[in-house]
Order: sequence, then structure tokens, then C-alpha cells
Amino acid sequence: MPAPLAKTTPTHHACCHDHSHDQKVHAHDHHHEPHGQECCTGRPLQRPTSDADSQDMTDIPAGHTLTRLRIAQMDCPTEEALIRKKLGGMAAVRGLEFNLMQRVLTVVHRHDALSAIDDAIRDLGMTAETMENAAVASAPVSKPWWPLALAGVAAVGAEIANWLAGPEWLVALLALMAITLSGIGTYQKGWIALRHGNLNINALMSIAVTGAVLLRQWPEAAMVMVLFTIAEWIEAKSLDRARNAIRSLLQLTPERATVQQADGSWTDVPVKTVAIGQTVRVKPGERIALDGVVTIGRSSVNQAPITGESLPIEKSVGDSVFAGTINQSGSFEYQVTTESTHSTLARIIHAVEEAQGARAPTQSFVDQFAKVYTPAVFVFALAVALVPPLLLDGGWHDWIYRALVLLVIACPCALVISTPVTIVSGLAAAARHGILVKGGVYLEEGHKLAWLAFDKTGTITHGKPAMTDAVLLDAPAGLDAVRIATSLAARSDHPVSHAIAVAGRENGIPLLEVADFAAIPGRGVRGTVGGVPYQLGNHRLVHELGVCSPILEAQLGGLEEQGKTVILLTDGEHVLALFAVADTVKDSSRHAIQALHELGIKTVMLTGDNAHTARAIAAQVQIDEAFGDQLPEDKLRAVEGYARSGKVGMVGDGINDAPALARADIGFAMGAAGTDTAIETADVALMDDDLNKIARFVRLSRATRTVLVQNIALALGIKAVFLVLTFTGQATMWMAVFADMGTSLLVVFNGLRLLRR
Repeated sequence: MPAPLAKTTPTHHACCHDHSHDQKVHAHDHHHEPHGQECCTGRPLQRPTSDADSQDMTDIPAGHTLTRLRIAQMDCPTEEALIRKKLGGMAAVRGLEFNLMQRVLTVVHRHDALSAIDDAIRDLGMTAETMENAAVASAPVSKPWWPLALAGVAAVGAEIANWLAGPEWLVALLALMAITLSGIGTYQKGWIALRHGNLNINALMSIAVTGAVLLRQWPEAAMVMVLFTIAEWIEAKSLDRARNAIRSLLQLTPERATVQQADGSWTDVPVKTVAIGQTVRVKPGERIALDGVVTIGRSSVNQAPITGESLPIEKSVGDSVFAGTINQSGSFEYQVTTESTHSTLARIIHAVEEAQGARAPTQSFVDQFAKVYTPAVFVFALAVALVPPLLLDGGWHDWIYRALVLLVIACPCALVISTPVTIVSGLAAAARHGILVKGGVYLEEGHKLAWLAFDKTGTITHGKPAMTDAVLLDAPAGLDAVRIATSLAARSDHPVSHAIAVAGRENGIPLLEVADFAAIPGRGVRGTVGGVPYQLGNHRLVHELGVCSPILEAQLGGLEEQGKTVILLTDGEHVLALFAVADTVKDSSRHAIQALHELGIKTVMLTGDNAHTARAIAAQVQIDEAFGDQLPEDKLRAVEGYARSGKVGMVGDGINDAPALARADIGFAMGAAGTDTAIETADVALMDDDLNKIARFVRLSRATRTVLVQNIALALGIKAVFLVLTFTGQATMWMAVFADMGTSLLVVFNGLRLLRR
């Protein structure tokens, strides 16, 4: 259990001075976005990935540029290793970043080096083409199936002819036909790999099949090559399924939209040509083409593609709508707020694609392991071929054959491919449920969460409090304290102030002119009305001003114990009036906290509201611990304190929570749909306000971790078994191919199971 948190004197930071009370800044307030990237902590909120080998692709030196290349042939670590070695040795190249799932290579290079990079990639037997940042890599053209089918027939024919003791020339002819039809591509790739000093699966398979031919193991050589090619084809199709899980989101957006023209007429135009500010009309049953705000009409909209919500959401004038969502009942018009390439859906796709390119801890470990494992096994196989015949009087034919079997099972392809396909499947499954995970590291580390810290307003509660009490205290005769408080509250965008302003507007209270208005961080606001300076703020403010009294304390305590937030108006000498505001707890909060407790995760609430209200709200939803009067730096210190006892997650919906979100091991942003800041800065963005998705994320993280462990155990365990079988002389080459490629298929299919969660 972490030590109790000590209250500290606030440290002032310019970006935290904009708002009153607990400084809540809602994520949908776009005019605060400039603060979102660096606030209070003095460092960017976006933490680096765990891939130690990757360069900072945002730090481009003078005279250099960043280019994204689509390489259709780059779909597994085999190709990545070749490209990394080739381009990594070029002086003109400063940084490389690989996204195998999308077949995209990002290169930081000198302005004049693009043609040299293209030549280098062509030398590896691959082709590269430049692409725009928002473009999505397309799948390569499928190869014809008939050569592989014919090769399979020839390989089976060689086996039958050998079994029937047919002439060797016939067996050899059928075997060579099978190898030629199915293995030309493998031999080409294997030669390129050997020429560049790389022992990848193609090189190992080429050596093994050639060795079998030289040993006159004709049927076995043919069957090995055919089985390997078939397994590669199945594996490629399986990986395409993982790639398409995110790419298919693009198909949710229609290509055309009905847009109002300058003369008032309506015309169907391509979505890419629609500008911000234009008006679009949507009919019942149509998909919404662009992000916007409803201007005329009302309807219910299925937002599942964006937020994962199962029920339609009612939309009316002033509500936001998102590209890719489905209009169900009514017809409405909306004004476009973002271009097609910057819609919420486009940003989700881009964020997940970026996450696919970032290595998770397990993947980084596996990649490093593979770099040592393959050469070591190759040297071991060479020793198996030479040592027994030279030193132990073993037969050359027998021990060379065993060495070739070792080469077949030496490739760590199953081990290496198991991690990215599992991580990408998990990322895709999360995105389908409205959970945007910014990297495999967060998906994998989520299972370790021991504590989750929550903001209150807008996270546990709805963030739309209403005023319940207004009490005049020590106001001089003739002074309209309620009107003064309403005028001050109307200038603040904090939810509590907003509740007072709304109550005043509903009661028809006219506003007074306010001069010298300013926020008092973590306390309230101040302003001059009629030449008199006033402060409107929380319990903490009146304490610091020295105008609190035992009678007032008792009155405040009674209201706060009811879970109400109390705001007081003072002129610096007397407390003139108090206003009690109550916020309602979300139904989803109770279920979410219960689900987290069932997962063994402890919870704490950190709020700028008073301690009584914090405890009352925490008790309603069964949160383990609660701390009130928390300034942004207090929340940061609280998260640091809990981090000493385990992994900590922080859940918030505003820039005010940014320091704590940045310090937490995993930062969760609430209600990120349509919000640039939350999507860009959070580790995990919940596209709606449903806290239950945090428990869903943790369960998905645990399932991902389980699959990763299963895949690594499968890959290493099966290879270990075949190493023993090889030494005892019981393993054959075609059995080794079944073991190696069969394991690859097993781990791919096991990883794809996450897509069904």
C-alpha cells in the first residue's frame, strides 16, 4: 500500500492557469490543443516506444527528408533483416522504421539519396514506391496457383515412383520438375540473402534442398520445397487477414457525399473534394462521409465503427457526427469540420498503423534472440555434418543428411512472426470496440496494471453538474450576491461554474460587467464587479483568504458529505454566499470499478474537488481510495507514489490530467472521439465515455500476453523436440518442413484468434 499522499505547495506552470477549481479542461475544447503536447511536466506527453533499435523519426536533420515507401515483397522479418542491413550501411540514410504488417518502410535520408535507396532495394529483389502519409499499402498481386499445384503433383509422383522402385531418372525428373515449378522464387531469394551475408529461411531452405539433391534424396528434396512453398502461401494469406482487419475500416467511409452548392442546390461529389464549412445532407440508412456538426434535423446514428457503442446515439442540432458512422432513422444536414484525410476515422486508422510499426517488449526480445539463434544453429549444423565423420567414424551421407534436417528447422520464422501478428490482432480487436491503443507496448503491459487512478469530473461522473443550493450568508443589504456570482461563473468554462451560470440563465438573472477576470489555479476565479474585487472558488480558497469560520465549516461539511461541491463568493473580507452543485455518477462507473476489482486491480480517485465530496463519490462506486483538493502537480505526485507499488494507469478526460497521464505507465483518455489532443497524447484512447472498456482492455491485454507466451513455447518447444529426433536419426527433411512451417501456421492462427474477442 502506498504511503499517504502529502499535500504540497502548488508549483505554478503557465499552461495550468486557464481554469478554476480543479482546473478541468475538457478534451473536446479544441482551443486548448496547443497545451496538449507539453504541459506542466516540461516534456512531451507521447512516450517513446520500447524498440531500442528505432531512431527518432521526428528528428530530421538539416538537408534530410522523410520518405515512406511501400514494398510489396516486404511482409516478414526475413525481408526486413535484408533491407535493414543493406540500407543501414548507407551513409545517406539516417533512420529506418519498418511496418511489416502494412509493408511500409519509413526512411530518413539525404535529399538526393532516394534513387540510391531505390537501387539498393532493387538489388535485394524487391521494388519500392513512394506513398503519401495517409495512403494505405495495398496487397501485392497474387501469383497464379497452377504452377504450385503442378509442382505438388510432380512431387507426389516422385514419391510414388520411388516407392514402386521405378527408374531413378524418372524419380529425379519428377523431383526436379517439382523443385523448379515451386522453388525458383525461394532460390532467387536465398541467393540474394547469401550474397548479402544473411542466413534467412530462403537461404537455409535452398541449401537444404540442394544438399538433398546432391545426396540423391530426390523425392524428399521435391516434397520439402513444395511443402515449404505451400506453407508460405498459407502464411501470407493468414497475415493478410491481420493486415485487412484495420485496412477494412477505410471501406466504412463512402466515396461520395451530397453537398450543398453555392446556389442552394444539392450535388453528389467525391468526398476528397469537400471543404471544411460546406453543408452535407445525409439520408436514412446512409453512411456519414465526413466529420461535422449537425445544423438541421435529428436522427439516431450507429457509432459502433468509432466508439464501439452497441446502441445508436440520438443526434440533434449542435451534436458532432463522425465519418464512417451510419445514419439510421431521420434525415439531417451537417457542417463539415474536418477534411476526409483528417477525420476521426482516418486518425484512428493512422494511429493503429503507427502502433503496428512499434515493437512490443516481447517482439524486441524475440528479434534480438533470432539474430543470435540462426547463425548459432547454422554453425551447429555444420559441426554435425563434419565432426562425427571426421572424428567418430560416422557415415558422411548419414550425418550430412542430419545436418540438412537441422538447417530446415533452424529458421526462427515461427518465433519471429508470432509476436507481430499477435500484437496486430490485439490492436485490431481493440479498435473494433472503440479502444484505440497507441502501441504494442501498452497492449502487452496492460496485464501488469496494479493500480488505476481516476479523475472524477467527466470520468467517474457525467461532468454535467447542476446547482442544488444557493444560500446568502454575510452579504450587505442591497448587494445582489447571486447576480455577481452568476456573472463571474459565466466567464469560466469549468463544469461547476457552468452549472451556476446555467441556473442563473434559467432564472433570468442578467449578467454584470466583469473586469480583470482571471482563473486561480485549483481554486476558482476572480474578477472586479462595480469596482469591487470578488473571488468565486472552493473551500480551499476561503481557507487561504482567511475568511472561513467554524459555523461556515459545519455548513460546508454537511453539504460536502452529501457528495455536493460547494462554491463560495467572497469579497476577501466576508463570505457572501455559497452555492452547492451536485454531479451524478455514471451507471457505467459502478460496473467498471467492480469489473476492475474482479481483475485484481486497485482503484484510487484523484480530484480537485473537496475531500468530503471525493470520499462520497468514491463510496458510491466502491473506489478503494480517494484524495481531494488535488492540483495537477498533486495528481502527478500521487501517480508517482502509487508507481512504487506496481504498474499504474491514469484515467482522465482533460489536459488538466496531462501530467499524471504522462507519468502513468498507461494513460487512458476518456471520450476521445473527434478529439485530436486525446488521440495524439494518450497511450490508450477510449472513443466514448464508457469506463467498462478499461476492464475490456485489461482482459484483452491478458489474452494477448497468454497468446504470446503460447506462441513462443510452441515455436521453441517443437524445435527442441526435432533437435532430439534429428540426433537420434528419426527425423526426416519433410518432417522438419512440416514441423517448421506447421509451427509458423499454428502461431499465426493462434494470434488471429484475438480478432474474435
